[in-house]
Amino acid sequence: MIQAKHAGIGKWIINIILILLAIIWIFPFLYVIVNAVKSSVEYSTGNFWDIPKSFSVAENWEYLKQQIQLGSGFINSLIYGALGGILGITMAALAAYAIQTLKIKRGLLWFFIIYSGTIFPFQVYLIPIFKAYNKVGLYDTRVGMILVYAALIIPFSVFVLRNFLMGISKEMLESARMDGASDFRIFRKIYMPMARAPLAAVFLFQFTWIWSDLLFGMTLTKSESARPVMTAVSLLGGSTIQKVPPILLAAIIVSIPTIVLFILSHKNLEKGFIVTSK
Repeated sequence: MIQAKHAGIGKWIINIILILLAIIWIFPFLYVIVNAVKSSVEYSTGNFWDIPKSFSVAENWEYLKQQIQLGSGFINSLIYGALGGILGITMAALAAYAIQTLKIKRGLLWFFIIYSGTIFPFQVYLIPIFKAYNKVGLYDTRVGMILVYAALIIPFSVFVLRNFLMGISKEMLESARMDGASDFRIFRKIYMPMARAPLAAVFLFQFTWIWSDLLFGMTLTKSESARPVMTAVSLLGGSTIQKVPPILLAAIIVSIPTIVLFILSHKNLEKGFIVTSK
């Protein structure tokens, strides 16, 4: 009886802490929404938390269209996030399958070599990639951005997917081979459907990172045809306070795809956390 009472109190304490953390997390988001709909004059003369007296979204949107090509950046980032994520995760899944399931020669060594890509900060790669892209004609191209994003997400994706494959019994593999299935068919028809949850979790993480990236977008692109959305938004920066409401509106707009993706994949994301943590 006493233990049950203590457990109930502990649960209440945890819930209160979580509610407080949620409120703290929501505060900046509320600040962005409240001030994104204000006019520049109202923002510069009033208080941060004043209720908007006018609804100036159209005015702020017009300013955005005059200053940057947000639409082309939006499309570019969608392409980079989708194609770069799919290409990188596909290569990572094949590598994890070969290392863990097919037991290739020196598989553990290959895993450490691939995973070593997470050791160094991304800034280390900038100059070599920039020079190489200039030589081969990939600088300021969509193909170049897709390739670099795909390559950068492979190490972490291999780590997660290898952990998942470690939990699958070898009897299933042997049974499929006895039925005449090739290794690639086993990978495509058995392992990948089973890995739907961790694949969804990895794709969400990697798409979010690609979408939010500013470093490689600023270094490897210079034109609107290849510039990702975060790099386009960074061009709005300035010293005048009148620019703040349009920038906040742009921040809301560019956050929509990741929010939608999370809503669509949250069930698989939860399962992916459970599976990959075993």
